[in-house]
Amino acid sequence: MIRNLIWETDDVLFDTHPAVTYAISQSLNEMGYAIALNVVDDLARQSLDFCVDTLAARFKLDPALLRLRSAEHYRQISPERQPPFPGAREVCDWIVKRGGLNLIATARKAESTHALLAAHEMTDLFRDIFTPEQGYPCKPNPAILLAALKKHDLNPAKTLLICRHENDIQAGQAVGVATCLFGVAEVSILPSLQVTSYHGLLTFLKGQSGDEGKSERAS
Repeated sequence: MIRNLIWETDDVLFDTHPAVTYAISQSLNEMGYAIALNVVDDLARQSLDFCVDTLAARFKLDPALLRLRSAEHYRQISPERQPPFPGAREVCDWIVKRGGLNLIATARKAESTHALLAAHEMTDLFRDIFTPEQGYPCKPNPAILLAALKKHDLNPAKTLLICRHENDIQAGQAVGVATCLFGVAEVSILPSLQVTSYHGLLTFLKGQSGDEGKSERAS
């Protein structure tokens, strides 16, 4: 049975995507390049790096400059405008009340992750945050997950990684934890579970049989 959860932050725990898309679009507009918001949105949903690199190549820009300008715009968007997904708080609370841990392993910087948690009064629901700032390579390298498991002495068989990308699934499988893909993304590596809402995940957690190896879908 699942006792602990490891969360990714962006577009998994918090709905940060609209803010990121807006920041990139505004940066391009100020630099004199017009692009439809839905184009930026589609690229950003694949990954932030993919979006920036693709747009920089299209407009013959320095990717580092576009990242810098976009980051400046993003910092002006308050964390209050980037809410947790419906039901995420309830899932975290359910885990804590049963003596389990919620951890975060994210590519986002720790400071902005703390700001999101504080803005939505979720700080007390999380025991620890792991980021590349601490020296861990990005997933699919599993080092950041291994560190989380080791530091808090978690049993991989009782731990679930909640994520949105194939790289995360690869990392989770490498360390032996179950994986939950949040959203409707198509991936070539099947997760242990896929949900389109956290109410579906909570239903799964409450009714799980202990057979975490079975791949299934919940809505």
